[in-house]
Order: sequence, then C-alpha cells, then structure tokens
Amino acid sequence: MKRKVFFVSDRTGITAEMFGQSLLSQFEQSEFDETTLPFIDTLEKAQQVCDIIHQAHEDTQLRPLIFDTIVTPEIRQVVQSSGALVLDFFHTFIGPIEDLLGESSSFRVGKTHSLKNTDEYDSRIDAVNFALNNDDGITMRHYDKADVILIGVSRCGKTPTSLYMAMQFGIKAANYPFTEDDMENLKLPMELNKFKHKLFGLTINPHRLHDVRTERKPNSRYASLKQCQSEVREVESLYRRLKIDYLNTTTRSVEELATKILASTGIKRKVF
Repeated sequence: MKRKVFFVSDRTGITAEMFGQSLLSQFEQSEFDETTLPFIDTLEKAQQVCDIIHQAHEDTQLRPLIFDTIVTPEIRQVVQSSGALVLDFFHTFIGPIEDLLGESSSFRVGKTHSLKNTDEYDSRIDAVNFALNNDDGITMRHYDKADVILIGVSRCGKTPTSLYMAMQFGIKAANYPFTEDDMENLKLPMELNKFKHKLFGLTINPHRLHDVRTERKPNSRYASLKQCQSEVREVESLYRRLKIDYLNTTTRSVEELATKILASTGIKRKVF
C-alpha cells in the first residue's frame, strides 16, 4: 500500500512540492501517492484538508505525510491537527533566520511566487517565446540573440531543456536538430558555425533513443536501432572533433541538464 503524501499550501504549492519531493526521493524502498492541495487560505479549506487526511488514513491504514508552506498560524494549526505527520517548511526555517538577522518575518502569503517586478516577468515571457520561435531549427535568423544553442539528434531532449531554461531561468535558448540527411557528411551549418561559442551538445543512449522514436514513429527507419546508433555515433564524433561540450540526457532530468549547462557555460540565470 502506498503512503499518502500531501503538499499543502496557501498559494500554488510549488515550493512544498519541490522541497517535499526532494526529501521523498531519498527513500527508494517506499512508495508514495502524492496529492497537491493549493490555495488553502481559509479555516474552512483547512478543515476540508483535515477531512481528506482522515479519509486517506482510514483507507490506507497508514499515517499520511504532509509538507506544508502555510503562512497564517491559525490555518497552519488546523492542518497540524489532522493527525498526519506535518513538516512545515516556513515554521521550521524562519525562526532561526529571524534570530540570525534580528528581524521578524513579514509572513506574507505567496511572497515566493508573487509578481514582484513586471520587467523581470516580461523578460521570462520573452525567453519562453524565444525558445518556442527558435525550436527545432525553425529559423536561425535570431541566433545572435540566443544565450545558448542546444544541438543534437532528433528526440534527445533539446526542446524540453530549452523551455525549462526559459521558464525557470529566463535564458534565451534556441535548439537545432541534426537529421538523417546530415549524417553522411556531418558538419556544422554555416549559421551555426558563426555562433560556435554558444553551442552546447546533447546526446542520448541509442537504445533509449530507439524507444522514444518508436513511440513517435513505430516501424520506421527513423526509429530503427541501427539508425539511432549511427546518428548518436556521428554526432558525438562531431562534438569531440570540434571540442563542443555536451551532456548525455539518458538518465538526467531537465532540471539537472539545465543546471549543468549553466554551470558549464557560465551563463548567469535570471533572478525572479
């Protein structure tokens, strides 16, 4: 039986999810059934959370686990009366920080993900639009404005990584695919060669690439293991020949890929 886990917040729940899932990932022998309960900002909603927790406990006969980022003490107290194991991130960490700084917390709801600066927000939206408009080699006219250009074979993870970097860090990331037609005499297109200093390569295990492509185009040459092996071999050879830094995406999340790319290139993430 999976243990029920709840991420409870008076706003979006993103912070509770992020911290909670990081902690749960350390317990590989346990299975969890996760539910996010956002915008718990009234006593009535907090009581509804308690009812949900009680029902989960009754259904599973396992004590539920709650990760919460609730600011209002009265609402937090109701949630803590649910009988679950409640891990309250704000209450745990704010006290010691107040002691260190000699300053009381403002305890403002939604401060983490609030829209504090419209210019910064617009910058992030611009980055997302840039990633969408420069995805998969649609155009190479705007590469002079790119912070980074991801290259690699089709379906190796370029698009999700580009979009994550845009949404999370405000990075203008373009991406360009090498196709089957490129493989006979693989080299950088002239437009890419002009921006070689912005290039970062992605690669992938050929067997994993075969699985991904088979879901998209089953029984095709594009998805055949032989074709996948050939393309990966040629592209990795190009990276080594031109001394282009690259990462293998097979076992890495987009979060890890984005962070490693920024660390390797020295690109500074935008702060929102």
